[in-house]
Amino acid sequence: MISVQSWRDARIVWDHHQMHHDPRPCSVAVGLGSHDLSVATTAAEAFGAGLVPLIVFTGANSPTTRARFPEGEAVAYREHALALGVPEDAVRVEPEATNTGQNIRYCRELLAAEGVEVSSVLLVSKPYEQRRAYATARKLWPGVEFVCTSAPLELPEYVDGIGDGRLVIDMLVGALQRLMVYPRQGFMIEQDVPEDVLRAYERLCRAGFTSRLVPARARP
Repeated sequence: MISVQSWRDARIVWDHHQMHHDPRPCSVAVGLGSHDLSVATTAAEAFGAGLVPLIVFTGANSPTTRARFPEGEAVAYREHALALGVPEDAVRVEPEATNTGQNIRYCRELLAAEGVEVSSVLLVSKPYEQRRAYATARKLWPGVEFVCTSAPLELPEYVDGIGDGRLVIDMLVGALQRLMVYPRQGFMIEQDVPEDVLRAYERLCRAGFTSRLVPARARP
């Protein structure tokens, strides 16, 4: 059972992970690969709304996506976007990245090789990965404006879609820990963690939501 307090803490962390940007026109959309097809749906909707002229889907596979997307995350996203009506010439695929840093670097290189001028990026991710994606992109792609977006879901809706509340909270905790650890390793810019978010994170760790934490030696 997940306690009422843990659900309250999870909502605090969930809200912190989202950047609360208003989607607006950008040079390109970058859809970060994962198990979640809503990333491709959101990117396709942005294209349909005229917010971007081009989408790049990025991602190889991870242990959690290999069975679901044997062809690779970015390829699966592309097929989903095409099925939603995005034309083939408006989609690019970057099929090699296996982490967020590679997602950003490889997309930057792909677009540069094609001569695409990029001043702004609509960064599409899972809801709880917005801040991590933003902090990573700001570190690795300076001089570009990033606008974060994801499927407009609240925490209960997301949990219902995944079907495993404990796993979702574990992922929220792990993503927040990385926001605190990775800047020191040069992977992303520093992000302020408000005191109420830090207290919620610490309570969730004490409650055992720790399966997605990085190894102990790298913890804050």
